[in-house]
Amino acid sequence: MIVKPTFGVYTPLVTFFQNDESLDLHSTLEHAKRMAEGGVAGLVLQGSNGEAPHLDHGERKSLVRAVRDHLDQQAYTGLQLIVGCGAPSVRETLSYIAEAKASGADFALVLPPAYWVTAMNASVIENFFLDVASQSELPILIYNFPGVTGGIDISSDSIIRLAKSNPNIVGCKLTCGNVGKLQRVSSALSGTSFATFGGKSDFFLPALVAGSNGIIAALTNIAPKLHVKVLRYYEKGELPAAQELQSKLSHADWALTKVGIAGVKAIVSHHFGYGTGRGRRPLGNVTIATLSQETVAHINELVELEKSL
Repeated sequence: MIVKPTFGVYTPLVTFFQNDESLDLHSTLEHAKRMAEGGVAGLVLQGSNGEAPHLDHGERKSLVRAVRDHLDQQAYTGLQLIVGCGAPSVRETLSYIAEAKASGADFALVLPPAYWVTAMNASVIENFFLDVASQSELPILIYNFPGVTGGIDISSDSIIRLAKSNPNIVGCKLTCGNVGKLQRVSSALSGTSFATFGGKSDFFLPALVAGSNGIIAALTNIAPKLHVKVLRYYEKGELPAAQELQSKLSHADWALTKVGIAGVKAIVSHHFGYGTGRGRRPLGNVTIATLSQETVAHINELVELEKSL
């Protein structure tokens, strides 16, 4: 039986690197453990925040296997792994998916192909996802993120058609920030078989109201416990408390967009004591000292709250 991801908070895990840009598995595993201890339902590996385009096939396989084994050893066997498997062709996408499954993944997160942007009309994109879903060894989630696909923005019509056409398509991540789209998708599809995820902390609470299956958001790399707390407030109907925390998440998430992926890692390194702010070139290296203190003020406030929980 094909199942969808469980309801909850998911961290799109950053990937740490050594000074020579090789994988820093020790820091990445320490980070995965902190997320699990923070109460997240799962991790997204090799997404945009994980620098997926900068990893080769061998690194992807070893990273997924290392995280899965580490979580199991820490008794987090139920924590789900969603693994980014997008590629320009159906063939390579299926190769990534097969490798992810063999390494311990539960689901595949798939971007639309974006190399030939002008050729990617709705029909081409839908056929791509149907071809992948019909042969995929894992259930797949559609990843809609116009910022990394040359502006390709998959419509709610396409997502709904795809989900109804193949039961192996079990969810979507909407980093586009369109809460109306999220509402349309979640209301048109069964919540028992399809998981619609908001993709940014900036609209976490509004996304929950619109039917989001939780959240997949970069800011959870810094404050997983606070995101879980918003979720619990929402489930209990304590909206004023949820709104108060949501306002802090929104300010911090806006600041996070200004520091970039390497900046996220630099903030984690500074406040939690593992890893560095090194990305693979061209992203380069960031330290907390290179970041504007005005920009990170809201993030620092969030860290203090996180550490108090």
